Amino acid sequence: MSTIDLAQVVVERIETLGRISEEPDRLTRTFGSPAMRKANELAGSWMREAGMTVSEDAIGNLIGRYPGEDDRAKTFMLGSHLDTVRDAGKFDGTLGVLAGIACVQQLHQSQTRLPFAIEVVAFADEEGARFQTTYLGSKVLAGRFNEQDLKRFDSRGVSLSEAIRAFGGDPDKLQAARRDPQDLLGYTELHLEQGPVLEKKYQPVGVVTAIAGQTRAKVRFTGQAGHAGTTPLNLRHDALATAAQFITAVEASMRDHPGLMATVGQIEARPGASNVIPGDVVLTLDVRHHLDATRTAACARLQEVAHRSGEQRGVIVDWEVVQETQSVPCSRELSGLLAKAARRHLVEVTELSSGAGHDAAVMGDITPMAMLFVRCKGGISHHPDELVLLEDVRVAIAVLSDFLLLLGNQLSPLSNRKHA
Repeated sequence: MSTIDLAQVVVERIETLGRISEEPDRLTRTFGSPAMRKANELAGSWMREAGMTVSEDAIGNLIGRYPGEDDRAKTFMLGSHLDTVRDAGKFDGTLGVLAGIACVQQLHQSQTRLPFAIEVVAFADEEGARFQTTYLGSKVLAGRFNEQDLKRFDSRGVSLSEAIRAFGGDPDKLQAARRDPQDLLGYTELHLEQGPVLEKKYQPVGVVTAIAGQTRAKVRFTGQAGHAGTTPLNLRHDALATAAQFITAVEASMRDHPGLMATVGQIEARPGASNVIPGDVVLTLDVRHHLDATRTAACARLQEVAHRSGEQRGVIVDWEVVQETQSVPCSRELSGLLAKAARRHLVEVTELSSGAGHDAAVMGDITPMAMLFVRCKGGISHHPDELVLLEDVRVAIAVLSDFLLLLGNQLSPLSNRKHA
């Protein structure tokens, strides 16, 4: 089967998986759901067709293994996730899993073995839509899973532990599912960009340099509710006006510091009556940058702005950091090989950082990691309009396939002669 055919197959399979949902009118496939079980079974059949042996670990990660030249060879992993956000697009996560299967299928059909085994991993939960905690699948594989999360409950009162058992996994064996870093050669994830950079540069793919660190905070502004018609300006302690001043500063911070992403995504004003001055406002802040020092400095400045605005208006400000993750640099060696592979198909190779989180960030804790981004139309993702063009899928598969061969050449003189 040619590369062109493989790209078409990948797109057709994405369409098929896009119809597997737990909701009738939109794509939603969360951890442990019947839709997830059906998706795993279908993807597993495609892995077997590509010459892989297939298994699931204790949390439900789907793993297809293609042997190397030597049974004692280390393992190189390709992967992404098959779960989705609610009302999702079809390509997020799925593209990386199916492109990895396509690359292995190409090796299988040419009866090619590399100096390393290849595993394609479809992680069971990256988005965290059901239990509100991300990277469950990759955390188990990397030995970073927090067992306290087993006590989390979904909106229906089902615990994570119960959901794992219902899916066929075993919460008592999650620690044993950890992979030994000594057995791993590296990990590479192909993913749609989820942003507009590649489209603006007219590039089908790009090599990722780092995954941005992230700070999530909850900020509360506590003032004094009052009558909208009788309380003069100089006596107001308007929590919403204070929050609005802060939100403007958040937006300005991105103009002042290129590459910084700062977002107020949720806001709740109480008591929420049209004729009452808001006395209490709670909002969320999300700050990201590929340099941790830049991110933490931005958060410190914004916290200072919030408190200063509160002091000016007689409003108390409470700042709570809800989540903080460090940035993860991609492996220079693997990224260099990806760029070399990309130059076989492109005149120019674009490098860019990822503002979104990925399973690659977790895998980077235990093994060298790289990522290849694929252009998406309009930079739209986490939305039904999410779209990757067939021509770009074709380039991405070609680059990823050449990357694997280059890695094989680098590791084995025999492979170097065979694939030169």
